Amino acid sequence: MGKVVLTGGGTAGHVTANIALLPRMRQDGYEVYYIGSYDGIEKQMMEKENVPYTGIATGKLRRYFDIKNFSDPLRVLKGYCEARKTLKEIRPDIVFSKGGFVAVPVVWAAHSLHIPVVTHESDMTPGLANRLCLKAAEKICCNFPETLKSLPKGKAVLTGSPIREILLKGTREEGLEMTGFSGKKPVLMIIGGSLGSVAINNAVRELLPRILEEFDVVHVCGKGNLDKALEGTAGYRQYEFITNGLRNLYALADVVISRAGANVICELLALKKPNILIPLPKEASRGDQILNAESFAKQGFSYVLDQHDMEKDIELLFNAIKEVHLKKSGYIIAMQNSNQSNGVDHVIQVLRDVVREDQAKKKS
Repeated sequence: MGKVVLTGGGTAGHVTANIALLPRMRQDGYEVYYIGSYDGIEKQMMEKENVPYTGIATGKLRRYFDIKNFSDPLRVLKGYCEARKTLKEIRPDIVFSKGGFVAVPVVWAAHSLHIPVVTHESDMTPGLANRLCLKAAEKICCNFPETLKSLPKGKAVLTGSPIREILLKGTREEGLEMTGFSGKKPVLMIIGGSLGSVAINNAVRELLPRILEEFDVVHVCGKGNLDKALEGTAGYRQYEFITNGLRNLYALADVVISRAGANVICELLALKKPNILIPLPKEASRGDQILNAESFAKQGFSYVLDQHDMEKDIELLFNAIKEVHLKKSGYIIAMQNSNQSNGVDHVIQVLRDVVREDQAKKKS
């Protein structure tokens, strides 16, 4: 039996892949521990999974001026010392990092103790936190073929993203029961992340009467974004946010409209769901969602619609819905032919190989 330390945090996306790996790690006989921030979202998520958790100090390394730029390096240094102390106590065989700034001191503390590190980059191009960890990692897992050329040679492995097993176990019947739909119409699902997307929500609601002529609609609109005026509308169900039942809504959906965050689009790929991606515009992000979406479009997995174009001409979204539904079999075939649909097996194999190589080095 071995030990593994997981790290990563700041957003749920940095934690869900770690959660997806837990069943297989436990099946392999690993004792699993987590190092994250004192009070980040990762703490509550890991406590629900009964994973021993240690919090450390964290600081964000910004590329713009902020008064916190003067104090945060000290917090990172404190976090490094705390992580090093915890790792010396646990003595893990390996550290797996999903990214976020909390992971940086953990990765470098592990490196200083000669504990092998594997990191995972979700987006097309590595974020700043993961770039700071590249030299310390033995292997770097990634989601996109294009990402391989952005990573050090010999370290990069195309694995896809680990998907929570529970998402693959939804049923259409339970989805119909949740929504009250008859099952006679195809189902359009809209999901914009935990905070939702005002632009997508507004566009869908403007088109709703026309969409409902052909589809039933499941709308996960984000916290605070419910429209009370639409409650009780036949064929339309809205949710602020949904966790346990999400698998059944996915199973029910024939076409999905989504942002292009790496985790959600990898879920759509694993579930073989024809989809329309509307990535966050560049002025609202570092442009990673645009690159993610372009990659999926190039591979035949997704139809991509620019948010600004949609806002200028709402018909573009309506036409995209009809086109993707009409050509859904082509999208499904492309996704079925992909070898990167669920990264759990691939990532677990990378971890096994790195541990094996490290143990062989120590014996020689």
